Amino acid sequence: MEDSIKKALNEYIGSETKAVTYEVELGAVLKFSKAIGDDNPIFTNPKLARTSRYRGIITPPTFLRSMFHDSSEEKIFFAAGVDGGSEWKYFEPIYIGDKITVIKKFIDFFTKDGSLGEMVFQVNEIRYINQFNQIVATQRTTGISYEPKK
Repeated sequence: MEDSIKKALNEYIGSETKAVTYEVELGAVLKFSKAIGDDNPIFTNPKLARTSRYRGIITPPTFLRSMFHDSSEEKIFFAAGVDGGSEWKYFEPIYIGDKITVIKKFIDFFTKDGSLGEMVFQVNEIRYINQFNQIVATQRTTGISYEPKK
């Protein structure tokens, strides 16, 4: 990898995207639950969900995938890449009416040699924060880009 790209990546560590806030709507949760084939009453049935320990409908954990960060100012270092996976941590349930703010932070990068050339691994953390300033979940993502062999 060129030294100028390594320098730019190092300078980018710690930077964050602009915050984007979403309101959790019942219709969106019901459609999402149907789309993923999860008919659990705590996600789909307001009457039964009220009798649960959550006292109402909550979102399925993967619902957060429908909430995107603002990538308008995110630096793109490589034209193409693949998803290297995600690790999720959940801290609080998400309820109908919650306002969830999404912020992505560039954490680190590292390189490895691969059959197609040098692989660059970009590690990011996405924070999902409710209207009470509680982190409800975090997602640590790894993106893999290739620097083609010359």
